[in-house]
Amino acid sequence: MVVLVNPADATNAESQLKAVEAAAHSLGLKLQVLNATTSHEIDAAFAPFVRERPDALFVGSGAFFLSRRVQLVHLATRHGLPATYSSRDYAEAGGLLSYGATIAEAYRQVGIYAGRILKGANPADLPVVQASKFELVINASTARLFGITVPTTLLARADEVIE
Repeated sequence: MVVLVNPADATNAESQLKAVEAAAHSLGLKLQVLNATTSHEIDAAFAPFVRERPDALFVGSGAFFLSRRVQLVHLATRHGLPATYSSRDYAEAGGLLSYGATIAEAYRQVGIYAGRILKGANPADLPVVQASKFELVINASTARLFGITVPTTLLARADEVIE
């Protein structure tokens, strides 16, 4: 399994790697970490996949990767590499599946924080809120393209299935 992270977003990359490494270890998977901070580095990261065929790809979250989602989805598809992403935007762009915090919930939390600050709360005194609502989006068309049969139980649990 390959994980792609953006080392320029060090805090995000470190926390994601820690979680992915723990999951890979518990499943007995060998993990390869690739870094990319530019579009060119994304292209270069996919180059070895022509000769080395990893089983899957996990693309880390962050604004840079989200802005390059079409490039990432295109490269994963071109290399026949099933990939998972952290935002529904990737699945909507043709990615296999995404699992991550819902953007609507994040915006709601931002509104709550803004309201508290406007009412006089000191931002330093506000608690850190972690996402509590996540969504699974499966792109069934991409799954068929890869020859993957998604179990009906997983399809039933998905928040959205894109046909």
